[in-house]
Amino acid sequence: MSSEQNPTTEAAEEAGPRPGRLTAAAALAALEGLALVVGGAWMIVGGLTGHPDDRTSALTGGVTLIVLALLPLLAARGLLARRSWSRGPAVITQIMALPVAYNLLQVDSIAIPAGIVLAVVAVTALVLLVNPTTTRALGIRGPGSAGK
Repeated sequence: MSSEQNPTTEAAEEAGPRPGRLTAAAALAALEGLALVVGGAWMIVGGLTGHPDDRTSALTGGVTLIVLALLPLLAARGLLARRSWSRGPAVITQIMALPVAYNLLQVDSIAIPAGIVLAVVAVTALVLLVNPTTTRALGIRGPGSAGK
């Protein structure tokens, strides 16, 4: 494939190696996506083999989690490939994770440590995603710099 057919790859190669912050943000997004897949699979298996109060809700919840996992997994892949579009879905994932973490912290159970971990991961990923190094590596320019 020539560079004319794929200018984004050429631009990424000219920009140098992928910054560690970008790689870390991608890893955190992928971790969240994998956690959603595992949680969804656990709900589905529990709904099929266990005795849930509502089997339909368990199955629907599991499928929903697996479908939701696509957002951070695609964002992680895009971040690793240095695609500028990938920052939006990654940021949205982190913003959605914060209320979930808050709710986990409100229950009196083993979910509290999970809420702490989720909050730390979400805030860390947000900081990495808005970092100027990450922004430059993705080729995102700030407002007013379109003509520069």
